[in-house]
Amino acid sequence: MSQQIAIFWFRRDLRLEDNAGLWHALKSGYPVLPLFIFDTNILDDLPGRRDARVEFILHAVHGLRLSLQGLGSSLVVSHGSPPAVWRKILEKYPVAAVFTNRDYEPYAIQRDASVMALLAEKGIPLYSFKDHVIFEKDEVLKEDGHPYTVFTPYSRKWKTKLNSRIEPAGTTAGSFYLRAYPNHRYVDRFYKMAPQPVPSLGDLGFEPAGISFPSPVVSRGLIRNYDKTRDFPATGGTSRLGVHFRFGTISIREKARHASILNETYLNELIWRDFYSQILAHFPKVVEQPFKPQYARVPWRNAPEEFQRWCAGQTGYPIIDAGMRELQATGFMHNRARMITASFLTKHLLIDWRHGEAYFAQKLLDYDLASNNGGWQWAAGCGTDAAPYFRIFNPAEQAKKFDPELRYIRQWVPEIDTPAYPKPLVEHAFARQRCLDAFKKALAGEG
Repeated sequence: MSQQIAIFWFRRDLRLEDNAGLWHALKSGYPVLPLFIFDTNILDDLPGRRDARVEFILHAVHGLRLSLQGLGSSLVVSHGSPPAVWRKILEKYPVAAVFTNRDYEPYAIQRDASVMALLAEKGIPLYSFKDHVIFEKDEVLKEDGHPYTVFTPYSRKWKTKLNSRIEPAGTTAGSFYLRAYPNHRYVDRFYKMAPQPVPSLGDLGFEPAGISFPSPVVSRGLIRNYDKTRDFPATGGTSRLGVHFRFGTISIREKARHASILNETYLNELIWRDFYSQILAHFPKVVEQPFKPQYARVPWRNAPEEFQRWCAGQTGYPIIDAGMRELQATGFMHNRARMITASFLTKHLLIDWRHGEAYFAQKLLDYDLASNNGGWQWAAGCGTDAAPYFRIFNPAEQAKKFDPELRYIRQWVPEIDTPAYPKPLVEHAFARQRCLDAFKKALAGEG
């Protein structure tokens, strides 16, 4: 092979259409060879042999490969440590340039730096592009150049920026920042090759998890009514698109275009993704530490048996148990249930938010480090723009308000009215006062 090629490295962007980095690769003038790496540095850290996210990725990879085969190309799929894979790729192909989309998590930044250094040794540039968010780390800042740490002013500035560059009438709907990349116009520029092999789930070291995946297609009616239905877990009023956003099987720009027209509340949910992403980028300490340093003094309890009962959905509080069992069975938990269960662990049981965050990281199909961390620190009161420590959800009242007919609860806790259902793990009034006393003392610097 003598003709030089470009490589597009798929990661959290498992689609051909409206893919920023892929568009730039196809416009580069080189034939584009698509690559995906099952990263053993990530896979080897996953607990157990059943992880539905690996299945989801493998399913998306098969879909990409099939689409590329229809274009006379294929997808090179490797399994290993990225630097080791790239050394083999560079030995096999005459690579002129590498294109990819940016990933903002700490491990991804380290990984990309090591691959960039490896490529630089060969004089090969690595070009990266924004695709996973609407606005990156430094695109929405205060007037003084500092990052926002409160959501509401951030969202106002976000929307102002979005509306600052509107396309002229008659062009693609929406803002300049939400425009689609028309990759379909350049599909003849993929590198021509025979179908390439894809490892099986067993080859990757995993077994089927027995979990079904939500559809990437959501009705406009659901988005249009999102503000009215999103808080009621029995209604199916949320989009469940989190896993598709996580792995890029849908375009964030496409959904933001729809949301900007149909429902501002849903648009705000997408803005939260950007907000937490820029918090992680500006304040990487949040991975291990509370955003508000004074919360490091909170005397979290060491209560492994209580933690296990929370994980298993055996707390004796039906709305908590329903949420935890939904997570166990489906890899998904309704947004309202996420808030209530996280509040219960950190405030009723006074168990460190990092334990709950890690458990969700294992179980959630749509796990995203920035959003998961931000949500848990919000619930514990120690994060940016957090619920104050004295805001303690009453599980019984939450159930009455958001599941008044017990439809959600009965779905996941069918034994609720039988002797088999456990007594409450802790009495609400006692737990609330214990939490208030512990947090107040810690934040006052006592003890």
